[in-house]
Amino acid sequence: MDERDLRGLIGQVKGGRLSRRAFVQRMVAFGLTAPMAGLMLAGNGVAMAADIRAGYKPTKAGGGGALKLLWWQAPTLINPHFAIGTKDQDASRIFYEPLAAWDADGNLVPVLAASIPSKENGALAADGRSVVWTLKPGVTWHDGKPLTADDLVFTWDYARDPATAAVTAGSYKDCKVEKVDDLSVRVLFDKPTPYWCDAFVGIVGMVLPKHLFGPYSGAKSRDAPQNLAPVGTGPYRFVEFRPGDIVRGERNPDYHLPNRPYFDTIEMKGGGDAVSAARAVLQTGEYDYAWNMLIEDEVLKRLETGGKGRVDVVYGGKLEFLLLNATDPNVEVDGERASITTKHPAFSDPKVCQAMNLLVDRKSIQTYIYGRTGKPTANTVNGPERFVSKNTSFAFDPAKANALLDEAGWKKGSDGIRAKDGKKLKLLFQTSINAPRQKTQAIIKQAAAKAGIEIELKSVTGSVFFSSDPANPDTCTHFYADMEMYAYSMTQADPAIWLLMYASWEVAQKANKWQGRNVVRWRNDAYDKAYNAAQSELDPVKRAALLITCNDLAVSENVLPLIHRAEVSAVGATLTAPRSGWDNDLSFLPDWYREA
Repeated sequence: MDERDLRGLIGQVKGGRLSRRAFVQRMVAFGLTAPMAGLMLAGNGVAMAADIRAGYKPTKAGGGGALKLLWWQAPTLINPHFAIGTKDQDASRIFYEPLAAWDADGNLVPVLAASIPSKENGALAADGRSVVWTLKPGVTWHDGKPLTADDLVFTWDYARDPATAAVTAGSYKDCKVEKVDDLSVRVLFDKPTPYWCDAFVGIVGMVLPKHLFGPYSGAKSRDAPQNLAPVGTGPYRFVEFRPGDIVRGERNPDYHLPNRPYFDTIEMKGGGDAVSAARAVLQTGEYDYAWNMLIEDEVLKRLETGGKGRVDVVYGGKLEFLLLNATDPNVEVDGERASITTKHPAFSDPKVCQAMNLLVDRKSIQTYIYGRTGKPTANTVNGPERFVSKNTSFAFDPAKANALLDEAGWKKGSDGIRAKDGKKLKLLFQTSINAPRQKTQAIIKQAAAKAGIEIELKSVTGSVFFSSDPANPDTCTHFYADMEMYAYSMTQADPAIWLLMYASWEVAQKANKWQGRNVVRWRNDAYDKAYNAAQSELDPVKRAALLITCNDLAVSENVLPLIHRAEVSAVGATLTAPRSGWDNDLSFLPDWYREA
């Protein structure tokens, strides 16, 4: 499809001869994500699609009783700008809201915004250097204070401040936000920015109240009482939070959307495991919804026969990956282990990383564990198609792995374990407690043993492993192990934010309270150069090539993609729960209701 064909299709949408949905489906078939297709229409003067909320049936707020949710990895704090894992992001979304959210078809839907900026309404600058967001009038915080543009300016300043150590800093540090009036702000970019809807949108976009967080910005950010007792604008008001256990809320009677929320109370129960959570929805019906069904597909199919619910599968940008620590977790420098001043004794050698990659049997992991809920992959970026590298491949080849280890100087001893310079090739491999992950660990350990690598397995409770607590040494961001495995989701239609996970300036370390995106601590000058060049490249083809280079560099050494995972949830039989693969599970929580 060339430019002429594309403009012809856009013209058909404008003229009403082609539906928006049909256009998006065609673009997805050609490799674009749905959000990117939606932005393409918006950029050419086609209004965003009708709000998905049009299908909401309840005619009044309340009366729905209790909504009971299971998050088997329990949240540990409720500040979205400190939320390392999805458990904390989702808990935050009960109470806090962004200006806009991505729906399942890739359309921007206004939440706190009065409308979505566009060239047609004059809010999106023709030169791509600014966008004006306008708040809905009359929205109030849960304590009754009005939501204003001052809160948006504060949230920007709070998130970008290095002393705050926010995980969302990358979405705010390269733009400027100025107040236009009491309800409007202008976001300014120092260069043309086609992807203008990062700050204040979706997972990274939740707005904080200035009057409560203002005294705790910067270095005091971790001391804010609202980190554990949120005051937001969302459909439910805070009632109780026991970190690592439960979150409770009650219906917000002043919520800004009509006839919402349907439920009177909400409970997010944490702990347990994915199988027991699935059983509580699909077989016993004790709960209405269970998050992140990281369970073998065979088990899911068996549980579905219980008749109390269904399995909901949505593909987005989630990736299960294995990280090989670029630093030494066993050496302490100035009170910090895995310091960037150290090098890993094995994984600082690309040949050892490549050998480990060849010892991962991705096809077996997909076949015997994930089934319909995952696809094996060699790429960290798995969409949109124009950003997906064709230069990579994966293979399970223990013989070649052994040869690479020999070349790297790691020789097998009489006990079968390799050693170099008197140091045994013994590695600690950690992940969160979950049956598929433990089975994946076992598959990798077995293959590594045949290559002379001894692996010790460590499994950490999910609420601990994904904790944002800087004092907790067992978090995935501290990475006090040689190898670790978990999943993360690309929630933007453009991979630039996702690829910050491997940028040198994003390293998670003591200085930023282990809040940096680069957990693997891998640093590469060629990667940084390609990434920075992509940020200022206006030619989409050249830009895609630069980002593909970033992908290829990362996966050639310390980053081992495993499975492109679907978002899988268990949903009660009568629960209507709109979800999006491009946003939080709870991004459309106000629209959840129970059918009669």
